[in-house]
Amino acid sequence: MSVTADGPLPSTPYDVAIVGAGVVGCAVARELARRPRLRIALVEAQDDVGQGTSKANTAILHTGFDAAPGTLEARLVREGYARLGAYAAETGIPVERVGALLVAWDEEQLAALPRLAEKAARNAYPDTALLGPAELYAREPHLGPGALGALHIPGESIICPWTTTLAYATQAVRAGADLHLNTAVRAATWADGHRLTTSRGTLRARHLVNAAGLHADTLDRALGHEDFTVTPRRGQLLVHDKFARPLVRHILLPVPTALGKGVLVAPTVYGNVLLGPTAEDLDDKRATGSTAEGLAALRDQGRRILPALLDEEVTAVYAGLRAATGQEDYRITAHPEQAYVTVGGIRSTGLTASLAIAAHVAGLLAGTGLDLGPVREPEPVAMPNLGEAFPRPYQRPDLIAADPEYGTLVCHCERVSRGEIRDALAGPIPPRTLAGLRRRTRAGAGRCQGFYCGATVRELFERGARP
Repeated sequence: MSVTADGPLPSTPYDVAIVGAGVVGCAVARELARRPRLRIALVEAQDDVGQGTSKANTAILHTGFDAAPGTLEARLVREGYARLGAYAAETGIPVERVGALLVAWDEEQLAALPRLAEKAARNAYPDTALLGPAELYAREPHLGPGALGALHIPGESIICPWTTTLAYATQAVRAGADLHLNTAVRAATWADGHRLTTSRGTLRARHLVNAAGLHADTLDRALGHEDFTVTPRRGQLLVHDKFARPLVRHILLPVPTALGKGVLVAPTVYGNVLLGPTAEDLDDKRATGSTAEGLAALRDQGRRILPALLDEEVTAVYAGLRAATGQEDYRITAHPEQAYVTVGGIRSTGLTASLAIAAHVAGLLAGTGLDLGPVREPEPVAMPNLGEAFPRPYQRPDLIAADPEYGTLVCHCERVSRGEIRDALAGPIPPRTLAGLRRRTRAGAGRCQGFYCGATVRELFERGARP
C-alpha cells in the first residue's frame, strides 16, 4: 500500500485503475481492495481525497423517497442508505436522524404532497406522513408564516461527508490499494490494456473505472464514447453559526423542481445550519466561487423559510459543482470490449449511494472479465468524531487521562485538541494543506475562521506534516 503525491508512477500494470478519489471513487477502491488478489490504483488530480463535489454538498443521508421510481439511482440510493447507515455506526461517522419536512407554501405545492408520498411508497419508503399547518408549526415553531402543510420523511438524516470519504480511502489503502494524488489524467488510450497519461507520467491498468465526477464525460470521450455531457451545476451555500441551531429541528425541504431539490434549511452534524444551495448551470467546471447575487437570492428565500435565521451570524460560505447530465438517472455503463466502466452523472445522492454504487461497479467489472477472487473484509477503521451530538475528545475524561493532548484545545471555536491534530497528521492519508487538516478535525472551521488559532494550527501542521 502507498500514498504518493509526487515522483514517478509504478511501471507495472495495475489490475484496476480508478480515476477520481471523490466519495464514489474511494468507495469503489475500498470495495475492490476487499479482493486481495487485485492490485488497485486510485488516481486523483488534486492533493487530497474528496476535494471536488464530495466536500461541498449538503451532507444529507437520503432515503431516496423522491428518486425517479424504477431508475438505477432509486435502487442504489435505497440500498446505499442502509449500507452507509450501518457503516457509519461501525466506523464512528456521525449521523443524526433528524428527519425532513417537505414544506408546501401554496395550494399547488400542497396538492403535490400526496403524490410525493405515493412516489416515496413506490421507492419502498412508505413511512411518510402528511401534516397540517398546526402540527407543522408545532414541530417547527420558527418556520416562516404562511406554510400550508408538509410531508414528514422521518428517515432523512445528516452525516459527515468528510470522514465518510476518508474512511473509504483509509480502508482501501490499508488493504493494499495505491493512492496517487496530484495525478491529473491528461489522455487515455485503450490497446489491450489502458494507458493513462498523467501529470506524473504513465500509468497502466488492465481495467479502468471512470469516477472522475465533473470530468467523467471528458474521459469517456477519450475512450470513444458519447453517452452523456456533464453540465456543472453550481450550488452556493451559507453556513450559519452554532447559535442558529436551536431554530431548526428537521431538514426543511421545498417541493422539488426539474432543477433539483431547491433551497433547503438544514442542521449539520457540526452544529451549524446550512441555507442553500442555488442551482446555476455553468460552462466552467472550475467555477466554485460564490457570487453576491447568489448569496442574496439565498437570503431572500431563507427569509421566507426561517426568518430568524437571517439575524444569525454567517460563519462561512462555499460553493460546490454537481455533475448534471440533463437525465434523471446515473450514467453507469460497462464497456466489456474495453474492460471499462463509466460511473457518470452522480448527483447529490452519490454520498448516500456510494457503497451500493461500489458493489454495483464491482459486479460490472466482473462482467468485463475481471476475476475478482476471494473476499477479505478490510481492517476495521475508527474515524474521529466530528459531530456535536456525540462526545468529542475534549469531553472524554478517560481519553484525556490516557493522553492529556486530547484535553489541550487549540481551536476554541470548534473545540479541537492538539491530540486530534496530531492524529490527523499521522494518519494513513495525512492532509497536505491546512484545508485538508480542517476537513479532518474542524480546526479553523468555526466562528473566527482561524483568526485566533490559525498561527498555532499552522505551526503544528508544518511541524507534523509529511512531505
